[in-house]
Amino acid sequence: MFASKGRLSTLLLRRWHRMLGLPRQSPPRWYRDRLREELYERRSATTHWGKVSETSDVLFSISRALYDGVPTRQLPALSRHIPAYMYMVAKYTLRWKFYRVAGGMCHAPCRESIREVINPDRDHKLLEVALRHDIDPVSFKLAAKRLRRFWPLLP
Repeated sequence: MFASKGRLSTLLLRRWHRMLGLPRQSPPRWYRDRLREELYERRSATTHWGKVSETSDVLFSISRALYDGVPTRQLPALSRHIPAYMYMVAKYTLRWKFYRVAGGMCHAPCRESIREVINPDRDHKLLEVALRHDIDPVSFKLAAKRLRRFWPLLP
């Protein structure tokens, strides 16, 4: 779990991860591999907002690993990365809700079980999500396409 259990930011992140309810990944190496990828993308970012976005992905990778009980690194202090933490919560919450709404639009059998945060901008990702949740891929893709017209998604 999170190292410093007394910090308000840690408690809020723990509650947020519980709300997202993402499935635990296996093997544990998956978390370190994601973090390594995100750190590489962070180093490659060239614009200010690109760096904020990639930093948010790094923070998400670390906080998710800690929440799932797979220690990778400690989270940097909130005070040093307030924009990235805010961006992270907004970005992943919007994606999580996007998939649940898209599932409802195409009458998914168990909309409440849809707990995804991958970027829905790529059709092959939508197909993966549809197959994972026994949703008709064609209707799910159409619902997501309609929803993307107005749903605020952060890169």
